[in-house]
Order: sequence, then C-alpha cells, then structure tokens
Amino acid sequence: MFAAMEKFTGSFTQQESIPESGIAAAVDILRSGRLHRYNTAGDEIAQTPMLEEEFAAFTGARYCLALASGGYALATALRALQVCQGAPVLTNAFTLAPVPGAIASMGARPVFIETTPDLTIDFGHLEVMARATGARVLMLSHMRGHICDMDRLMALCDGLGVRVVEDCAHTMGASWNGVPSGRHGVIGCYSTQTYKHINSGEGGLLVTDDAGLAARAILLSGSYMLYSRHRAAPPPEVFQALRLDVPNVSGRMDNLRAAILRPQIALLEERAERWNTLYRTLETGLAQTNGLRLIPRPEAERYVASSFQFTLPGWEPERVAALIARCAARGVELKWFGAPDPVAFTSRYEHWRYAMPTPLPQTDAVLAGLIDMRLPLTFTPEDAAMIARIIRAEVAAVAQGEVGPAAALLMGD
Repeated sequence: MFAAMEKFTGSFTQQESIPESGIAAAVDILRSGRLHRYNTAGDEIAQTPMLEEEFAAFTGARYCLALASGGYALATALRALQVCQGAPVLTNAFTLAPVPGAIASMGARPVFIETTPDLTIDFGHLEVMARATGARVLMLSHMRGHICDMDRLMALCDGLGVRVVEDCAHTMGASWNGVPSGRHGVIGCYSTQTYKHINSGEGGLLVTDDAGLAARAILLSGSYMLYSRHRAAPPPEVFQALRLDVPNVSGRMDNLRAAILRPQIALLEERAERWNTLYRTLETGLAQTNGLRLIPRPEAERYVASSFQFTLPGWEPERVAALIARCAARGVELKWFGAPDPVAFTSRYEHWRYAMPTPLPQTDAVLAGLIDMRLPLTFTPEDAAMIARIIRAEVAAVAQGEVGPAAALLMGD
C-alpha cells in the first residue's frame, strides 16, 4: 500500500554543476576575450588543443579533434572518408536523428539495419544490406549505451570492405573486451551535449589513429593554415598534400567549452561507477516484473549507463501509453520509442522521411514496446529504488486493466 502512494519529485533533466575548476577556467577565458581556439598570445597553449591532447590520452587514440557538436563530428568523419553524394551509408535503424541527419547532410543515403531485441545492430541484416547496396561505410550507433559484439562486427566489416565510424555519444568511457568505445573503428565520434557523459551544452570530439583522416578532419573543421597549433594532430607535412584541396566547413569548438570540459575527463571513471550503481539498482528493482523485459548486458561489455531501457514485449499501444501516463502522474518520466509521433528527442527511423526508409519489421517489433529513461547523476540510489517501485507497481496496474484517460493523449486521440 505504501509503494502505491509514492511519488517521485526529482528532475530527469537536472544535471550536476560544472566543476569549480572548469568554472574558474571559463571565467578566465571570458575575461581574456580569447574564446576562439586560434586566438592565442605568444607561446600560450589554448584550452581546446589541451582538451584534445587529454581526450586522446583518455581514449588511447593518436589524434583528437574538438568540434561544435557530436552531429558535426559524425558529418566530419564522413567528409574525411570522402563519402560522395548519393553514396549508401549503413547505420542502425535504432538510433537518434543526428545520425541519419549527418549522413543526409552529405547528400549521402542512409541504409537502415535491423535491430535485435538486445538493442544492437543485426549482423545478418548488416551483411545482406552491405552486399546489396555496395556500401563501404557503416556509421555504427552504440545507441543508448548498448555495445554489440565488436570483435564479430569488425571481422564482418573487414571481410566486407566496410569502414566503421563509431557513434559513441552514449558510450564515452565504455569498452568492449577492454578496448575503449570509439577505438575499434577507423574513427570514433563523441558528444558533449548536456545529457551526455561530460557536459558543455553542445560539443563533439573525434578520434582516430589515421594521420590522413585526422588531417582532413582538422582542415574540414576550419583550421585555415593554423593546423600547426594542434597538439593531438599529425605533423605539418601530412597537411601539405591536402591543405589546398580540402574545403573549410567551419565547426570548431571554442576555448570556453574546452575549459568547461577539461576537468570533467578526470571525473569520468568516478561518474561511470555512480551511473552504473543507479542502473544496477533499477535492474534489481525491476527484475522478474511480469510483462517487462530487461536488456541483458554481455560480460565483455563495460557500460556507462547514463540511461535505462526495458521492453514490454507484445503490449498493445494503448497499454504502453497507459503505463507512460500513469508513471508520469507519479513523477517518473519515461520515453516511448513506439509512440505514433516523435516527442522531443525521441523519434524513430520511419519518422525520418528525408531518408526514404523502408519498413523493418524486426525493428518495429522491438521499438513498439521500448521504454527509455534518463539517469542523471543528481539521482541517488534511493531515488532509483523508488523509481523502480513505481514502474513495477504501474506495470502491474496496467496488466490488471487500469488504463486511464491520459493514455489517449499519447496515442494522438
């Protein structure tokens, strides 16, 4: 009876504050007026190249480039790979809009790949579509922090002659068999948008070990002829053959955001443990809930769980909508990837008409009952336990036929 009366009052969008050292560094930048990454005095090293150097060390990459957003990093990766207009680019059907958006921004064609019930890319469908389309690039989205078997994936893609760009917006600090996310493919791209693992409002990072790709990306970002001021970059001679042929598509990160981000890199390990504690608390609280399926996490995967997902296999849309509405009434904000219309950040492949998607029945079945929830670090384990109790109780209530009028609003009625 007590659990049925509980109401959660926390905010699902409230992030932790920026570390004091980041605030102080940002204030220094504001006072100097030198926000542009190349606006330095004398031998001064700007905040942005120092961020790149430190993030390269964190991931174990040779080269790193800081950019205006994660989506811009993805588009820069495709441009660096010289993806042509009209070229097919393989990508997960289960992803967020910036991924196909980056492909479409090139004039290239997203080719969506089916999703498994464990929310990762379907290898069988990937092979079929790679052969059918002749695609030579896969933009692999580690969507919502779920990493596929990267050893199998890379063996498959290497055999197909497909180069992999990893979208690591949800997997900064994660790994597969000890290899950091973003380090299996030829390029790894990360986001520093507010709801990601480090927060500068907007921002992106690109890493690679390929000197030619790194040089192209730096020139594309708008380095003019100032590429020698980069530290996590190839030597100047690598740029010589490229510098007059690669267009400037300006999308640099500024020193203000870099200053905010630098101290957060050192916090990633501790943040990962706290996120994963929240995640495991939810897992424990929702285990063996009738009608609710948790997503298994493989032993080889080291995740950084800044969000939580579960599925409701076989549920009718009205019942899912009822659960969303009932949980919302008790302060728990759930996102539904099966909703008929996109809501805020949540949309799915069939909503992206510019990509001319074809139906994917396996993915449709997964997304129809897929529920997503943010886990900000402003939550405590006690908060996570309460949220689990509320969800569990409302799943049981809906299973007993309690729907309520609010569900009709989510169904578009």
